[in-house]
Amino acid sequence: MVYNFDEIVDRSHNYAAKFEEAVLHYGTNDVIPLWIADMDFRTAQPVIDAIKERADQGIFGYTYRPDEYFACIADWQERRNGYRPDTGKMAFAPGVVPGIRMNLLLFTKPGDKVLILQPVYHPFADVVNNTGRTLVVSELKREGDTWKVDFEDFEEKAKSGVTYFILCNPHNPVGRVWTKEELTRMGEICLRHGVKILSDEIHSDLMLKGNHHNMMLDTTPEIAAITTTFIAPSKTFNLAGLQSSTIVFDTVEHKDIYVADLKCQDIARNNCFSLVATMAAYRYGEEWLDQLLVYLEDNMKFIRQYCQENIPQLHPNDPEATYLCWIDARELGMDDDELQKFMVEKAGVAFGRGEEFGKGGSGFLRLNAACPRSVIEKALKQVKDAIATL
Repeated sequence: MVYNFDEIVDRSHNYAAKFEEAVLHYGTNDVIPLWIADMDFRTAQPVIDAIKERADQGIFGYTYRPDEYFACIADWQERRNGYRPDTGKMAFAPGVVPGIRMNLLLFTKPGDKVLILQPVYHPFADVVNNTGRTLVVSELKREGDTWKVDFEDFEEKAKSGVTYFILCNPHNPVGRVWTKEELTRMGEICLRHGVKILSDEIHSDLMLKGNHHNMMLDTTPEIAAITTTFIAPSKTFNLAGLQSSTIVFDTVEHKDIYVADLKCQDIARNNCFSLVATMAAYRYGEEWLDQLLVYLEDNMKFIRQYCQENIPQLHPNDPEATYLCWIDARELGMDDDELQKFMVEKAGVAFGRGEEFGKGGSGFLRLNAACPRSVIEKALKQVKDAIATL
C-alpha cells in the first residue's frame, strides 16, 4: 500500500492538543502549530483496521494482556534494531514519563540526585523536581552542527552522589543518535560511580539517513544490568492518545516491585484500543513506517534548503533521528520571550521554545516536521515574510 503523507487531515475539531491547547502556551490558537510532538499523518492502515474492528464489537470492558503482546514488541525490536529485549523483564506503563516518575518514586529517596543531559525533553527536569529529587545537569557541548556529551563534566556530575541518570536515546531535541561507543562510555561512567540508568528510547524507530538505533541494553552485559529502558509505539505510529508504553527493567525484582505498585493503583491494564493497536502496529506497520521515514527525510531537506535560500538568519540542524528539527535562531538577536512573541504574533507560527529544554536551548526553536510539506512551506514563508519586516 502506498501512503499519502501530503494529505491534509483536519484535526481542528477532534480535541487535538496540538490545535486546541496552543492558546494555553502561546495566547492564541490562530497559529500554525509546529510545537507538540505528534504527527499530522494518519497512522498505518492495519492499526486503523484493528481499532475499528475492536470498536465494532461495541463492548469496552476490562482487558487481558496476552503473552503475545510483549512478544510482538520484542520481535519488532529484534527486527528493527538487532537486539531482542527479555520479555520476562517487560511491564506496561501508561506513558514513558509516568513510567520514569514511578521508577524514581520506587527506587530513589527524596533528595536523591538525578542526572540529565541538557538541552533535553523538558519533562525530565519536571519529573525530577516534582518528585522531590535533586536535579543535576550536564550540558551537551556543540561542535559545529553536532551536539556531543561533555564526558569530563558528565563524570564529574556522575560521581557527585547521583543515583540515576535519565538518558534520551535518540536525543530530543538535538536529534542525535548516540553511537554504541558513546553509550558504552556513558554506561561505564555510571558503573564506576554506582549510577543506574533510565533510558527513554521512544524515538528509536524514527531513524533518518540510514542511521541505526543503538539500545543502551545492547552495549555490555554489565551496563545492561543497571539499565531500565522505555519504548512505545506512540511516536513511531502516532498513537500518543492511546497512552501505552513498555518498560524493559534492569532486573526481574525491580519489575515485580513496579508491577505490584501499578496494580495497587489499579492502572496495570491497557485500554482496549491500545492493546490491539500496539500489536497491529508492531506486526503490520513496517511498510507504513518505511514510507514515513523517506517523507520525513525529505521534509528535513526542504527545511534546510528553504532556510538557506530564504531565511539565512535561521540555521536548522540535520537530525540523525526523530521528526524534530532544532533551529538556531540566535542570529535574530532576540531573547526567548521576544523570539516567541515575534514568531506567534508576526509570523503566526507556534514553535517549541528552545529555552524549555534547558539553558543550552536558549535562542533555539524546535520545529515538528511530521506534517504535510505544504504546511511546513506555508509556515516558513510566513516566518520569511515576518523577518523581512525587521
